[in-house]
Amino acid sequence: MRQQASKLGRSYIIIAFLLLYIPIIYLIVYSFSKGTTMANFHGFSLTHYNELFHDNRMLSIFLNTILIALLSSIFSTIVGTLGALGVNNAKRERSRQTLLSFNNILLVSPDVIMGASFLIFFTSLGVPLGFWSVLLSHIAFEIPIVVLMVLPRLDEMSPSLINAATDLGATSGQVFSKVVLPFIQPGIIAGFFMAITYSLDDFAVTFFVTGNGFTTLSVEIYSRARQGISLEINALAGIMFIFSLVLVIIYYFIENHNVSARRKKDKLGGA
Repeated sequence: MRQQASKLGRSYIIIAFLLLYIPIIYLIVYSFSKGTTMANFHGFSLTHYNELFHDNRMLSIFLNTILIALLSSIFSTIVGTLGALGVNNAKRERSRQTLLSFNNILLVSPDVIMGASFLIFFTSLGVPLGFWSVLLSHIAFEIPIVVLMVLPRLDEMSPSLINAATDLGATSGQVFSKVVLPFIQPGIIAGFFMAITYSLDDFAVTFFVTGNGFTTLSVEIYSRARQGISLEINALAGIMFIFSLVLVIIYYFIENHNVSARRKKDKLGGA
């Protein structure tokens, strides 16, 4: 029975991965085609990558997207970490659950509703739609994600660690920098990378708040797709896939380094 369940589970995972990766591979393969459509593969060529690297507008939008992703991730990670600390330090369980509920509402709210809300908010304040409206919107919807990634690490931390540091004469700042921050570091890093992913992936919210000649890749690709798919978009998809893969590899090495460091500390502590 267990073997059958195991085989069924493996089959499900294989099918799921195939469904996820086949469209991506299909796009990337046709980015090397000499043709102009994905109807047939007309032989290997780097023409579409050459067109992409000579498309100044697309390169500018690509840099804008990366800049928004990095800046919004940095600010949302800082604010989200402080928010997670605030939720964790709530003295009453009811207050904690209320704060978590407000945080989770933002996570499950439809992107269209959030985008429309941001649009109304910025318009009422007279904030011009463009770089700052997109950046502030991305920071806002990334904060709940960071809170959700950091909070479990805070829940795992034993109060005895803080008590021991305090008994040894550590100040509040030293307790935070030497005890709390290193312990929750994996959650902070995970939150940062998740925030980058959400920023790069977002379309609905950005579509509402972009303007004044400023746009991101998701909105630009949507606009171009309505006029007909160009294989230049396939080339861009290939580059973005590699960029995402690099982020995953970086996160993998950072996580492995943290795990190795924790194991070494545990061994030294046991000795």
